[in-house]
Amino acid sequence: MKAEKESIIKCLQGEPLDTVLAEVMQRPPRRAISTLIPLLLHGEEKVRWHAVSALGAVTAALAETNPEAARNIVRRLMWNLNDESGGIGWGAPEALAEIMAVHGGLAGEFGHMLVAYMRPDGSYLELPALQRGLMWGLGRLAETRSDVLRTRDAPVYLRPYLDSEDAEVRGLAARALGLLKVDEVKERLDALKEDPATFTLYSRGVLTPVTVGSLAGAALKLISPDP
Repeated sequence: MKAEKESIIKCLQGEPLDTVLAEVMQRPPRRAISTLIPLLLHGEEKVRWHAVSALGAVTAALAETNPEAARNIVRRLMWNLNDESGGIGWGAPEALAEIMAVHGGLAGEFGHMLVAYMRPDGSYLELPALQRGLMWGLGRLAETRSDVLRTRDAPVYLRPYLDSEDAEVRGLAARALGLLKVDEVKERLDALKEDPATFTLYSRGVLTPVTVGSLAGAALKLISPDP
């Protein structure tokens, strides 16, 4: 198992993402997943994020041959976010969203949980670090299955996160609302265009420095494209 873990870590340190995923997908799905989940806590940022992408791809593939096994992976990640688990759940919101972004069936079954994690009357995630992962995840799911979020009123619960004290949370919330094309937040996004706070955004296998303002501006263009 140690050799397997070291092999997968080396793989995740590579690029481009397509090559990384192709290599991970050659491994037995359950063994790969068992190795990838702990890597959501890895100290190297690229390894953590590539583990998120790989978990999405491998779990989606597993769902085609063994749907219940794939559901159990989703449930395991959700359990990690449960207070009773005794853990924190680092990386779980991102991994859940990536799985749902790749596999429509799992998104239909479990998409409501991503919305519940935003809701004070639901399974609210209080820690800003977990909220960052959730906001990233909502944006990721909005890229491929925005209907899953719209039908569950995700925009309503997303809007307050634009006023978060955490820069990454408000920047990723702006990105998600732009991808969902929520017209009602244009005034707030326009104000956020001047926000200089910076962080690193993971998208399509690439880590890029961004500002909250740049994401707010990009969101506005998605909502109201130039003629």
